[in-house]
Amino acid sequence: MDSKQFNNQIVNLSDKFFRLAKSILRNSDSAQDAVQDLIAKLWEKRAALDEVENIQAFSMRSMRNLCLDSIRQQHDVQEIPPEAEYVELNPHQQTEQKDLVFRIKLLIDSLPELQRTIIRMRDVEGMELSEIAYITTLTENAVSVNLSRARQRIREKLLNEQKRIVENVWKE
Repeated sequence: MDSKQFNNQIVNLSDKFFRLAKSILRNSDSAQDAVQDLIAKLWEKRAALDEVENIQAFSMRSMRNLCLDSIRQQHDVQEIPPEAEYVELNPHQQTEQKDLVFRIKLLIDSLPELQRTIIRMRDVEGMELSEIAYITTLTENAVSVNLSRARQRIREKLLNEQKRIVENVWKE
């Protein structure tokens, strides 16, 4: 693999690498460092990449493994404040949307690591179940089950939250 192919196939995935690393490491600086480490390691092994069938899935799995290794090495994992992007709406709608996105991100962050990773890869990155299965070394069925459980858990927690809010409003 020459430098042009490497740029087209690996470096162009930097944004995806960063988002995956940030979702696992929960720190922008650490995520950026992990992306740079991965690209450097892949560059060193570029000759062997010609034999890889799905370079994107292989690279994403490598990114995940690198991040998990990093977490294992350090005991201090810093929390990052959730940031929400939103479409320009009226101020009331903006506040409601920001609150909902914030709550959903917190709920996703509270999921077990595997479910959190799977839901982000599928719903944020838009990856196929087969790619996620390859990256996580699970079967497609196991990925589907974990994704379903993660979504169900978030749905239930949101509904319970809304119930409590409504009950409190009626008490007042």
